[in-house]
Amino acid sequence: MTIRTRLFLLYALVITSSCIGLLWWITGAIRIRYLESMEESLIDTSVILASLLEKQVTGDRIDPASFRDAFATAYARRFDARVYSIRKTAIDLRVYVTDRAGVVIYDSDGGRDEGRDYARWNDVMRTLRGEYGARASLVKPHDRSSAIIHVAAPIRAPDGAIVGVVTVGKPPTYVNQFVRAARQRMLFWAVPFVVLLGLIGWFGAAWITRPLEKLTAHARALRDGRTSTLPRLASPEVHALGTALEEMRDALEGKNYVENYVQSLAHQLKAPLSGVRGAAELLQEDMPAADRARFLANIRAEAGRIQRIVDRMLQLAALEKRKGLEDVERVDLAALLAATVDELRPLLEQRRLTVQLASVPAAVEGERFLLGQALLNLLHNAAEFSPPGSTLGVALAVAGDRARIEILDRGPGVPDYALPRVFERFYSLPRPDTGAKGTGLGLSLVREIAQLHGGTTTLDNRPDAPGARAVLDLPVV
Repeated sequence: MTIRTRLFLLYALVITSSCIGLLWWITGAIRIRYLESMEESLIDTSVILASLLEKQVTGDRIDPASFRDAFATAYARRFDARVYSIRKTAIDLRVYVTDRAGVVIYDSDGGRDEGRDYARWNDVMRTLRGEYGARASLVKPHDRSSAIIHVAAPIRAPDGAIVGVVTVGKPPTYVNQFVRAARQRMLFWAVPFVVLLGLIGWFGAAWITRPLEKLTAHARALRDGRTSTLPRLASPEVHALGTALEEMRDALEGKNYVENYVQSLAHQLKAPLSGVRGAAELLQEDMPAADRARFLANIRAEAGRIQRIVDRMLQLAALEKRKGLEDVERVDLAALLAATVDELRPLLEQRRLTVQLASVPAAVEGERFLLGQALLNLLHNAAEFSPPGSTLGVALAVAGDRARIEILDRGPGVPDYALPRVFERFYSLPRPDTGAKGTGLGLSLVREIAQLHGGTTTLDNRPDAPGARAVLDLPVV
């Protein structure tokens, strides 16, 4: 599971649990507010009814006869009222009256509890004591939503004495419906809100993990041998990690670089040094002048070979340690290709080679000297493997945003076993006419230059005729 997915799942878990908890808390708070509002209106109703009943007090007795008739008429009345999404068609208010002893003398619910002693109920007991009396009773045990709120008011005689209590009760049926409707509305809006938060969380997780993905791509490019620079990382922590990885890579590469180059250099210099030492030992003896001249020529040739190896290795080492271009300018590839062919003219004339040059306008951003060196190495390599008197095909074409330079010779081509290794350092094939080998560093230089410029280079055999085909591919501007 990726870090992005883990962050998103954690975010989704926190958001979902928070939204569910907040939703239930809000709906619970709404229910309490509805109940408080209902209780407040019941207080007004009970006080009004108590005032009406006080007109029916004789001595310390309450006569609820007219009260009974009025409520019977009210309960018999039918109406149709719509309060937003709630439809109300009947009165659900319950009223009962008790005397000063707490005995029920009137019950609007068909007189069901008349004669019962309610003196122990909080609404009656507290009101008879002159306090605020109210209670909530559950119709269904353990179901808080079935609680009926009762609010009482004292009935006073003309002298101010409390002679009875009137209690108004209302079931929470409509309150529950209001809460249910409010919950449904909140759920209706909560779903798109949660989806929106989910999208924000996903893009947020992507934004957090993007620096890590850039750093991973950079590490893989280095692993695959491609040129890559440390990307810009907005996160200080990830940037510090990237810097540490770069330092570690530089340290490891520096150690491996030195070891590989020392081994490669020792291997390549062994043969020419042996030749120089052998010729020097022979020169210590008396020999004809012609032999002495021949051995001296061998020493000079081997010394020149050593010099070329050292120079190419220094040049390749400098390129391999570079992480980007330096003197960048706009380079006309067609002009540079023509100039490189002219620079190689002495070798071409010596080998009686003809160059067929075909090019189109193309420009790249890069270092003119390095690009010239890459072209020179490819052309020089093709010329050395071409039979005398043959033709070199050189073409520059543009396809999309890429420029393609193709060099075709008519030599023996590249053996199948050598194709995977032609760009390795110090790997070289013998020239067909002399049998001599080059330094084995030219194509390595071309590859490094191409990668520095964001391009590629390949060497394979021509599909249409005998010979090799070298390709340099570069991005155009």
